[in-house]
Amino acid sequence: MPEMTFEVRWPDGHRTEHYSPSLVMHDFLVEGGAYPVADFVARTHEALDQASERVRARFGFACTSAMHSQQRIAAEAGGFSTGDVTVLRMARREAGS
Repeated sequence: MPEMTFEVRWPDGHRTEHYSPSLVMHDFLVEGGAYPVADFVARTHEALDQASERVRARFGFACTSAMHSQQRIAAEAGGFSTGDVTVLRMARREAGS
C-alpha cells in the first residue's frame, strides 16, 4: 500500500510533517495550496479517516499512525483562530521507510 508524508506551514510560519498510509490525501489537498485552518483540519481528518479505512479493508485493522496524524493536526490547529495552512510538500514514501 503506498504511503506518503506531507509538510505544511502553519499561520505563524512553523512547519510540521505528517503521515498518511494512503495517497488519498491527494484527493483533499494540493501541493502549494493554502487552506483556512478549520478547512485544513476538516480535509485532513476526512482524508486520514479514508486512509485508515483502506488499511482496515486490506489488513483487518485501522491505522493508528493515521489517527496519530489527526491528533497532531488538531493539536497544532488549536492554537490558531485565523490564517491559512499552506501545503509545502506531498511525497510518496516506500512502505517501512
